[in-house]
Amino acid sequence: MSFVLDDSIEIKRTVYDSNTLQEKAHELGQQITGDYKGKELVIVGVIKGALYFFSDLTRAVDLPIMIDMIGFGNIPDTTKKTGAVKITKDINIDISGKHVIIAEDVIRTGLTTAYLTSYLESKGPADIAICTMFFNPDRLLIPIPVKYYGFEIDDSWLLGYGMDRNEIGRNLPYVAELPKKEQ
Repeated sequence: MSFVLDDSIEIKRTVYDSNTLQEKAHELGQQITGDYKGKELVIVGVIKGALYFFSDLTRAVDLPIMIDMIGFGNIPDTTKKTGAVKITKDINIDISGKHVIIAEDVIRTGLTTAYLTSYLESKGPADIAICTMFFNPDRLLIPIPVKYYGFEIDDSWLLGYGMDRNEIGRNLPYVAELPKKEQ
């Protein structure tokens, strides 16, 4: 059974409901709490996609943390092939000597995340780990330090909880799968 969102996007099925997403964000936050107790921690969310996950995750971490956001834009005709991006919103916190977690919504090829990791490494943090709600290890093209992930996914196109189709659907409180023709 499928339905149409706003007369423009057909949704095939709900994959993860709101409660499932909240529980997983809380679980990841508790893992981070245990791993980083007593350490100076900065969690950097990648906008726009990770906005909802980042919010839920950081509230689930029971430690004093600093938060910031980083944004990037695609460089036409290069991002899918090389992972090259341009930073559109840089972090404002000095991360030198601090432990940093990059919070992503979804990681598929890892190219963009590898670029962001390299970029943040140039700022001298103690270390960098990656936390993503959705991870497709079968599509990884480059090794990246994914330390935490919520759900392993396949090549389905997902919508909601920060993920979009042409900037529509990010605000859905659940994650839906789009039919093949919508991709």
